[in-house]
Amino acid sequence: MRNIVKSFMLLAVAAPLAAQGAQQASAGAPAPAAPPAQVIPAAGEMAPDFTIQWADRKGAKAEPLTLSKLRGQVVVLAFYPADFSRGCTIEMSKFRDDYKAIFGDGVTVLPISRDSISTHVRWADSMAFPFPLGADVDASVAKAYASLGRPANPQYLARNIFVIGKDGKIVYSKQSFNVNAQTGYDELAAAVAAAKK
Repeated sequence: MRNIVKSFMLLAVAAPLAAQGAQQASAGAPAPAAPPAQVIPAAGEMAPDFTIQWADRKGAKAEPLTLSKLRGQVVVLAFYPADFSRGCTIEMSKFRDDYKAIFGDGVTVLPISRDSISTHVRWADSMAFPFPLGADVDASVAKAYASLGRPANPQYLARNIFVIGKDGKIVYSKQSFNVNAQTGYDELAAAVAAAKK
């Protein structure tokens, strides 16, 4: 009986406090701060520089890749959620099978996820990718390119693509790239061709 009485007493105290908090919120009291929005680097801006560990089907590269050292080349950054996943396999297989049509010569193609170097090596080898994979384990590169995944899945990156011109400026970007739409690959190929001029 004493426990029941205590429970009613706690409810009697808690209800007015909750109501008071609701009144303060509706009266213009500051709301909790929202997480800062990601700002996508726009066409015409210098691409944020970065250094990343990378690997291909033969193994980890001895030297990390630094974007600014690729100045003079067209670079394609393709952020993606995860190695071995269905959508990513569709996308990267298309990049592999239509490499000449989409990218051609003189282009550095660098797909990037948060997977480890060892996972990258296994996936690249099993799929015979003709391009390396970047290991953005701490998501620092993804943050610079506003390519973090949804808050519910922070371990995955968003499927965003950036084409960087020879001068180091972004010439094209596509958020939420649709791996099943041929028009997306055609648009990417056109952007790469324009960047080569």
